[in-house]
Amino acid sequence: MSEIVAIIDILEKKIEKLIEKNISLEKKNQELQVDFKKATSLNENHNEVIVSLKKDFDTLKMTNSLLGSEDYKRDTKLKINSLIREIDYCIAQLSN
Repeated sequence: MSEIVAIIDILEKKIEKLIEKNISLEKKNQELQVDFKKATSLNENHNEVIVSLKKDFDTLKMTNSLLGSEDYKRDTKLKINSLIREIDYCIAQLSN
């Protein structure tokens, strides 16, 4: 009978250790989830900044070409032509 009691004591200690480890892992998981959310938010903010900077760069390229720079002249002409096509399309839609 004492063997059974000893086995039960060993099992209880192992179960307690497993419960403690489970609690510890759950806390670590929660911390990692918080860190992941922060990193995701930071990544989204960086992506927004990148998009904004790309728009600014494109605007600066166009402005530079309008001021006489030969580097981006072709790009500016294409952009102007694209805008003219869009305006023509809008006028056609309004006419209907």
